[in-house]
Amino acid sequence: MKELIEKLYANSSDTELLRENMNAVEKVISLLDIGELRVCEKIKGDWVVHDWVKQAILLYFKLMPMKAGALGELHYFDKIPLKSNYKALNVRCVPPAAARYGSFMEPGVVLMPSYVNIGAYVGAGSMVDTWATVGSCAQVGAGVHLSGGVGLGGVLEPPSASPVIIEDGAFLGSRCIVVEGVRIGEEAVLASNSTITQSTPIVDIRNGEKTITKGSIPARAVVIPGTLEKEMNGVQIHTACVYIIGERKASTDRKTSLNSVLREFSLSV
Repeated sequence: MKELIEKLYANSSDTELLRENMNAVEKVISLLDIGELRVCEKIKGDWVVHDWVKQAILLYFKLMPMKAGALGELHYFDKIPLKSNYKALNVRCVPPAAARYGSFMEPGVVLMPSYVNIGAYVGAGSMVDTWATVGSCAQVGAGVHLSGGVGLGGVLEPPSASPVIIEDGAFLGSRCIVVEGVRIGEEAVLASNSTITQSTPIVDIRNGEKTITKGSIPARAVVIPGTLEKEMNGVQIHTACVYIIGERKASTDRKTSLNSVLREFSLSV
């Protein structure tokens, strides 16, 4: 199947060839929908992106016709149907939450009125709170809490690009934004309104000095939004960053609220 999808993607302008192999593309999406395939998974400690699965999603968009649909008084016009197997998966879906066909949630996931896009994976017992968005191909671990208004960016192209990854037990405060394939480590805590892109400076001050990295938050780190002073055209300005101010204590379990963790550092967010 992998070889066939790669062949189809390489010849995606050949409409007849794509139509002849529509069943193969649909099969990949159906396996994503029941969790037997993943866009990205942890293998021997490293996250591995399956490019060909992303290619299948892109081909699916290309092949599927636009269709009108309706849920009560809500009307739609789209290519991808909505997910419908929540009962079989033991997933709670609160109206008007929506997840696209080809996304997957493990048992115990709760979807408050929120949105989960195709290719995304949400681990057991995680909470996707009100108006949170899990973008295409984002990978969310078990026991994660995505607070209200959290936005996880979608990463479909190029197919080799790593998606946003939120590892087990992480807690993202209200209105946090994580995009462009950024990785949040296990049990990390992000204070409300933290925005992290691949270009956002991540300033670690835990040892009393500033160490700046980009693209990844380490496990159990406690993160708050902030600014860095920078000179542009002779003027001092402040650009966005995030600060790692400490580590989550072993005594604070995954159900501990964001405010409780931040109180350990005498912060109110």
